[in-house]
Amino acid sequence: MRYSQPELLEHLASSYVLGTLSRGANHRFEKLLRDRADVRVLVAQWQARLGQLAVSVPVQEPPKHVWAAIATRTQDIAPHQPAPFSNASIWPAWLRPAGFGLGGLAAGVLAASIVFFTAPALFISADQIAMRMGEKLPQSYVGLLTDEAGNGKVLASSLRQGKTMSVKVIGPFTAPTAGKLVLWAVPASAPAFAIGTVPDKGTAVATLPDTSEKLLSKVSKLIVTVETDAAPTAPSENILLRGNCAKLW
Repeated sequence: MRYSQPELLEHLASSYVLGTLSRGANHRFEKLLRDRADVRVLVAQWQARLGQLAVSVPVQEPPKHVWAAIATRTQDIAPHQPAPFSNASIWPAWLRPAGFGLGGLAAGVLAASIVFFTAPALFISADQIAMRMGEKLPQSYVGLLTDEAGNGKVLASSLRQGKTMSVKVIGPFTAPTAGKLVLWAVPASAPAFAIGTVPDKGTAVATLPDTSEKLLSKVSKLIVTVETDAAPTAPSENILLRGNCAKLW
């Protein structure tokens, strides 16, 4: 399989987040996640996108006949047997890894949808990304910066012993007409320091003066501000985006 094709990677990343990959495909994709930073970025993007869908849809309890219909299509139930619809009888089968067939696909989509509705923050919080994926990824620092409405806009990531920070725009926002966007690290008990500039779109790579471990180990917050000075030494009060700085290990 050629993992250099963008369309294929997009498809695999979205299916991984939804939980519709087969056991073998899921295992291969998780190995790819450990090896490639660009794939990790794609997964985080799909988590943010699908999380916004969950936020926009009100929670609804499906009728019992819906549970019964799903059970009939995803389990081997004889026609003369009544389809079970209680949580106790359905969930054990649904929690199995999704397979190639229609049943596996339906089970994966259903399980992912329930997670979206009951815990949408899982897909838009950098801390939750670390909790969900931290054991599967290389040791890294990751920050998901959001606007005031909680929409993910910028993803920042750096390997623990790396000396570069990748800053990727994952959501549209209005760029300032004057000045530039600067990403700042905000330690818990020390002055904030600049990491690099944020592009209007796409990805920028900032060179760090030291390893991420030494610079970010005590950093809990990240912010993006609008700066008019060529070399600002402290963040302005014009804060555009905010986010947590999470450790993925």
